[in-house]
Amino acid sequence: MPTYEYLCTRCGASLEQFQQMSDEPLEICSACGGKLRRLIGTGAGVIIKGAARPPCHGGEGRLGGCCGQETGACGCNPERCHL
Repeated sequence: MPTYEYLCTRCGASLEQFQQMSDEPLEICSACGGKLRRLIGTGAGVIIKGAARPPCHGGEGRLGGCCGQETGACGCNPERCHL
């Protein structure tokens, strides 16, 4: 569930609310009774679970680098090729 940020158009108060996407937006400011406006957020970051490998992961002198050839054969940086 995303966290939405709201801004009151009357008093300028801001608040965050953890809501389901299907929930109706909040409308009334609890501080002054003014109208709330839902702000556009930056979104969530990407979460990678499990073993993440760099694009070129063959290791020096091994087959199976980023292109399946000897490390560096495709023009990648051989110093960055590792397991």
